[in-house]
Amino acid sequence: MKKNYLFYISENYSFQILRPLQKEILARGDEVKWYVAGSKVNVDYFNKDESVVGSIEDCVDYNPVAVFVPGNMVPSFIPGIKVSVFHGFVGWKTRQKDNVNYHFIIRDCFDLYCTHGPTSTAPFKQLEHKHKNFSVVETGWCKMDPYFKETPKQRAEKKKKIVLFSSTFSPRLTQAPALKEKIMALSEQGKYHWLITFHPKMSAEIVESYKAIQHDNLTFIETDNLVPYMQQADVMLGDYSSMITDFLVLGKPAVTFNNDGFITGLKNVESIDELESAIDDALTYPDEMMNVINRYASAAHPYRDGQSSSRVLEAVDSFLNYNPVSKRKPLNLIRNLKARKSLNYWRL
Repeated sequence: MKKNYLFYISENYSFQILRPLQKEILARGDEVKWYVAGSKVNVDYFNKDESVVGSIEDCVDYNPVAVFVPGNMVPSFIPGIKVSVFHGFVGWKTRQKDNVNYHFIIRDCFDLYCTHGPTSTAPFKQLEHKHKNFSVVETGWCKMDPYFKETPKQRAEKKKKIVLFSSTFSPRLTQAPALKEKIMALSEQGKYHWLITFHPKMSAEIVESYKAIQHDNLTFIETDNLVPYMQQADVMLGDYSSMITDFLVLGKPAVTFNNDGFITGLKNVESIDELESAIDDALTYPDEMMNVINRYASAAHPYRDGQSSSRVLEAVDSFLNYNPVSKRKPLNLIRNLKARKSLNYWRL
């Protein structure tokens, strides 16, 4: 019997995360629809063959068996089990609320957490034991499947190494303003080709300032699919961007700038004057750095088979057939009322 699945999204990064899962769902002969919550998603990113639900009422009437969410919240009144696939790796971000890393905050929204690897699975397993109202299964991250299944596209320019610069949006953590002049100067030297991409929430002012300095050796990227650019890049420069972990999982070197929580053995630069030499060194793939990267990647995401989407669906099937949860979630009346108000949904 055909199963209905729903993707509940609120940010542009959701496309790259969920499309590998969509591909697996359709390959199994099942159906998937998307619902856009809020106004931050660029609907032009939808492909013509993708089905978008027009209203929250249609979401309920669609009656999905499972709702996949790359964000933190999803309304409880939508049918189906709620599945968190996360919007990024744990990485080394230490932002906390009430002394809890944001990645591990339980908001009583989800029935199933599909974790990426040991660094996320172990803490969530402890939370599963504590709360007893959700299940945790390590599946790997569906977003990473194309990196291990798709053949990298040939680069138009093979002589120059490609540096990918990604920066987080947080005004407190982003190093994009501090690095702009140096990146522009290095790009004008012509030694490397620079690709620039930012978190979708990056301030428009910073985005426009980088767009303004584009030339033959510096390209600003706005896309719903970074896979080919990540595959082409030889080294990554970042601050606290979660994309650094994605890049390390691919077994590639990265350099961080002013990241006070950097991984020991990964090159962190605190002076702009050291940036060029740090990038040059990383491009030699030094043994010490690569050993650190390989250990880190194995802990964050040990799967290299491109089958994480399949494991996610198997985890959902297992939950539906053998519900392991022993306790009901808290009612969370205030949160649910807020969700209904924001979506203007009052049907019981």
